[in-house]
Amino acid sequence: MHTVVDAMNLIGSRPDGWWRDRPAAILRLLEALERWSAEGDHQVTMVLERRPDPDLPTDRVDLVWASHPGPNAADREILHRLPTWLEEDEVTVVTSDRDLASKSRAAGAQVAGASAFRKQLDGM
Repeated sequence: MHTVVDAMNLIGSRPDGWWRDRPAAILRLLEALERWSAEGDHQVTMVLERRPDPDLPTDRVDLVWASHPGPNAADREILHRLPTWLEEDEVTVVTSDRDLASKSRAAGAQVAGASAFRKQLDGM
């Protein structure tokens, strides 16, 4: 199973002040995904709207960013890459964005809501 995370959607699912330090919030999510991936031997891809600055250290999590900026850039990147990912494995897209969820399901992926997935991460 390949889990694809709409990073900012997952970060934004909890109003914990993430907007005051976006790079730190992204790093915290990456660290949580690294632990989750290692615990269950999950394949994880974290998708961002733009390349993080500075580059983030990853061990188990694939980090990708949108090739074209603009509104919903990460969503578009997920949908662009989804057919390739689905050729290789079953895919679950983690998002609470209704449009992305609907299009991901139509492409053949499963969808997990951000809040429910966040609870899994918090349980680690």
